[in-house]
This record gives sequence, structure tokens and C-alpha cells, in this order.
Amino acid sequence: MILNLILAFKNNISLMIITKFFLIILLINSNLFAQDAIKRNGGSYVKTSLNAYSFNQLLIDNILSKDKGISLSELLVFCADNNFDAVDVTGYYFPGYPIVPSDKDINEFKRRAFELGLDISGTGVRTHFANSDSLKRTEDVKLVKEWIDVAVKLGAPVIRVFAGEIPLAYENRRNEVARYVTESLKECAEYGKQRGVIVGIQNHGDFLQTADQCIEIVKAVNSEWFGIIVDIGSFFTKDPYIDIEKVMPYAVNFQVKTSVFSPQGPMETDLPRLMKIINRSGYRGYLPIETLQIKGEAHQAYDPHTLVPAFLKEVKTAIKEEYK
Repeated sequence: MILNLILAFKNNISLMIITKFFLIILLINSNLFAQDAIKRNGGSYVKTSLNAYSFNQLLIDNILSKDKGISLSELLVFCADNNFDAVDVTGYYFPGYPIVPSDKDINEFKRRAFELGLDISGTGVRTHFANSDSLKRTEDVKLVKEWIDVAVKLGAPVIRVFAGEIPLAYENRRNEVARYVTESLKECAEYGKQRGVIVGIQNHGDFLQTADQCIEIVKAVNSEWFGIIVDIGSFFTKDPYIDIEKVMPYAVNFQVKTSVFSPQGPMETDLPRLMKIINRSGYRGYLPIETLQIKGEAHQAYDPHTLVPAFLKEVKTAIKEEYK
């Protein structure tokens, strides 16, 4: 009896040592179980969408005064008139943001989109998860959860969020900031899982400027309900097309812009090259386009009513040539 107890004790100690050893290995190699690439079937297939930010100032003008700018309902008509497949409606164009819109307003928007044959490809909110203030991060997580509920009501499959800028004095503490971002996004993705909405982080030239930085966050969050909103104009690298291709396995939505080198970029987006990258990746989903006003440009000089249809035509031509 005593001998058996001694042997059992020894075996338990050995088991504890072995278990501890493997736990250490797993911690060191945590990426072994990190989020895999999205599984896709059937080859690449894309549809067009309009990101409402293209009409940013006009939508804000209308919120401030109903006789100015353009309303969300009028934006839907514009999308239908120009044969978009969908609209990506950012949360802050609903009057009262960040307070969520009423069910009446959500349902009216959803009904009108349906009548016009438009899908709602996504929505989005402003967040700053790189913030060193934990209370501010908690507030942003709460905001995302509230708007995930709005996304459910809209029928939007994806909600767009941002990492935000690195705080002052944290420039050399990237790992710490990455922990802030990851912890917040994990909580958002878990809520998205419960509600059936994918959370997408957009590379925005802030904390996330390269493909590797985006993928690092995706791997750390490690959720099938989390991915990357590919902003083709906000990879601050020598050749953004390389970064675009690198993040494609984790792409859940897009921001297709007129230049991969910011609004005032030195050259227009090489749409045939972009479509080849997307097609090769097997991506199936929406390609929301976004035209932007160049900073410092006169308000009257930027006219999305002209620029958006022109850019959409170029995008559709590139899609047709690549997917023929």
C-alpha cells in the first residue's frame, strides 16, 4: 500500500512536470494554433459596393441641416442609379451617432435598400484600441458591441473597427500597445460570434501600416469571427500590392481606393494588377469603393457624384477583364 502511494506520487509529479513542460512549449509557440486562412470554395467571385465615406461631407451636412447635402435614403438611390450591388453604411452617418439609431430608422433604411435591390455589405464605427487608457478602450468595446447589434438588424455581415494611433510616449512599446489592441478585439470578436457578425480591423495607416502588423493581430485574436478590412490605400510600404496580396487569406471586406499611395498618391491604382491579386486569392465577397477628398482641396472641388461613377466604371471594367 505505501509503495503504491509512493509510486503514484512519483507518477503525479512526473505528470505535472511533463504537463508544465508542454504548457511552456505551447506558450512559446502560441501561433501554432493561431487563426488559419479563411477557407474558400468555388474560386474568386466579387461584387461592387459603395463605402458611404465617399459622401462623407455631404452626409454630415445633411445631418446638420436637412436641406443640405445628401441623406442616407438619397445615397441608396444614388447606388441603385449607378448599379452598385451593395452599400457599406458607416455608423456615424446615422443621426445621433454614437447613440444607436432607432429600430424604425434601421428598418426604414433596410427596407429601402431591399426595394432598390441593394445588399448592405457592412457597417463601421470609430475605435481607438491602441489607447493607453483602459477606460477609453472599455468604452470603445461597448460601442462596438452596440453597433454589432445594429449590424444584426441591418443584415450587415461585417463591422469595421480601427486600432488607432500609437499613444504618445509609447512609440517604443509596441508589444504593450499590441496587447491593448488584441484584448479589446478578442472581446469584440467573441460578441460578434454570439451575434453572427464578423469584426474586421482596417489597416488605417495608424498602429497597422503593414501586412505583417495586420497578420500579427489576426493571429493573436485567433477567431473565425475576425479578419482584415483591406484598405488598399493605407499600407505605408514601398510596394503596397505586396502587402495587399499577403493579407488576402484573412480578408473579410475591402476599401478599394483610387490610389494605393493615399488620396494624393503619385499614381492611380493599378486595377488590373489588383484584380489579379484578388482573383488568385480566391476571395469571394464585396469590393466597396471609396473616393476621398484630398486634404486642403476646396470643398467644391470634390464631387463624389462625378468621381464615384467614373471610378466604379474603371473597377467594373477591371473585374470584367479579369473574371471573363
